[in-house]
Amino acid sequence: MPKIVDPVERRSAVAQAVLSVVARQGLEQASLRNVADEAGLAIGSVRHYFADHDELITFAMRELSRRIGDRIRTHAERLLAPDGRTDRRAATEELLAEFLPLDEARREEAALWLAFTAAARTRPELRPCAADMQADLHTLMSRVLYEARCADGMPDGIDIELESTRLAALLDGLTLQATLLPDRYPPTLLRQVLRRHMDALKAGS
Repeated sequence: MPKIVDPVERRSAVAQAVLSVVARQGLEQASLRNVADEAGLAIGSVRHYFADHDELITFAMRELSRRIGDRIRTHAERLLAPDGRTDRRAATEELLAEFLPLDEARREEAALWLAFTAAARTRPELRPCAADMQADLHTLMSRVLYEARCADGMPDGIDIELESTRLAALLDGLTLQATLLPDRYPPTLLRQVLRRHMDALKAGS
């Protein structure tokens, strides 16, 4: 009997092949041929699951976004639904630290995300995903700061919208610098900068 292939699993496996190629060689090298070779498939098999190269790359970007989002939601649920034993400040810092390249897995994710978002400037098909991710980041920052204000962790007069934008920009900037210059921006420094920013927010400065 012919082997039954789960189309969802196969599409996910091909997306992983895209991410592996991009991580090693850059987005411009994620051709159908290179992706098929990485996945151990014929090009025809890849074409069976994706109409064209643009759909393949867009799907891979969405898959990367989903993985990052799933990991962050785990921390967000713990922070936003505390059981009374949770150290809110520590939980907040751990949640925000998930956006930073503090270990090998997150460094690779950051490099991949930067590659895709940079490509979105000239590839319109990638822009909706990039915009959705930024919107989700801003929404999460707003929720985190709002909850911190309600818990007396920040002054009542804090401008949530403005500070959400500032916090997102800080995380984006640290991620970019640490991805490009990891030796100059080690995890300890990234955490120190984040902690200093949170201290300033709490102090109302």
